[in-house]
Amino acid sequence: MWDEAVTGYDFGPDHPMDPVRLHLTRRLVHALELDREVEVVSAKPAGESTLRLVHREDYIEAVKAASADPGAADTSYGLGTMDDPAFAGMHEVSSLIAGLSVGAAEAVWRGDALHAVNFAGGLHHAMPGGASGFCIYNDASLAIARLLELGAERVAYVDVDVHHGDGVQAAFWEDPRVLTISMHEHPRTLFPQTGWPQETGAEGSAVNLALPAGTGDAGWVRAFHAVVPELIADFRPDVLVTQHGADTHFEDPLAHLAVSLDAQRAVQVACHELAHEYAGGKWVALGGGGYAVVEVVPRSWAHLVAVAAGRPVAPETMIPEAWRQEVFARTRQPAPARMTDGRWPVEWESWEAGYDPADRLDQAVRATRSAVFPLRGLLA
Repeated sequence: MWDEAVTGYDFGPDHPMDPVRLHLTRRLVHALELDREVEVVSAKPAGESTLRLVHREDYIEAVKAASADPGAADTSYGLGTMDDPAFAGMHEVSSLIAGLSVGAAEAVWRGDALHAVNFAGGLHHAMPGGASGFCIYNDASLAIARLLELGAERVAYVDVDVHHGDGVQAAFWEDPRVLTISMHEHPRTLFPQTGWPQETGAEGSAVNLALPAGTGDAGWVRAFHAVVPELIADFRPDVLVTQHGADTHFEDPLAHLAVSLDAQRAVQVACHELAHEYAGGKWVALGGGGYAVVEVVPRSWAHLVAVAAGRPVAPETMIPEAWRQEVFARTRQPAPARMTDGRWPVEWESWEAGYDPADRLDQAVRATRSAVFPLRGLLA
């Protein structure tokens, strides 16, 4: 899913969410010739009836008003704040990003595509009645709500952004048809200070895996496999929706995990495999956070597109020189030379091999399993 207009989601020159990350990702997808493996399509912006599947009408009206007159933004809705500055056209571009994710969900549900990717999406902090954490409309929640409207009986949402997927959890807190799983840095050390293991939703439908600051590749991948596959296997979703914020990376300036591009790629591959094993292959993959906008984000999401396209890019692949030159011309920053950080294959130990009760990572995994698994009839 792509429309150049998504780069208009721009909070200003001093904001960490620089839309150049979207442009550079799209150009890298092209430079790697992945265009030959995918159909690149746009979609209509989400209309009001679609937005109201998740968002309150008064909030939508507040966004429209701020979009028309940014100086009059109502801060009680989280608009016009430091995190979410108001800007002209905000409603229109936010609706477009939401429409791309909804369009991705519709295409997968109809069978027009087995997988669909919207790396401009994944704006998982927006609440039904307010903006939060750089997010205006919650496209992930809207895609899930549309799938339910179309007849999906079970939708699983897996969020591996460094920040808790609080907006999606809130939207479906009381809905056992939606299983939300968020693997994120511990709320003690990172916004939005939610996502504790004890937040379990209706019948254990919310799962939160809160990892200690400093977690690296082996622990991150181990934690994912210690929790996510068993829950997906039990839930058997009709569709798998995943959010792939790139801000878990060790170079990201806004968080404190130490994950490489190689580990991000490994989890993308794992999500692809889970979709095929338990959801009939139906997979909607979204972007999310990521503030190392040259070094990390384009490579991470180009890998995501490649994995979804069935043509994974080998970790040792050198990046085309034309893209590197474009990066420098546009940003005056040197571009990375190869597609990952040289840590492939990522080595990790399975949960079944045993755990160390003194290890902070294993303590985090145990806390999540103990809080949720018994609620779902699984052994902790």
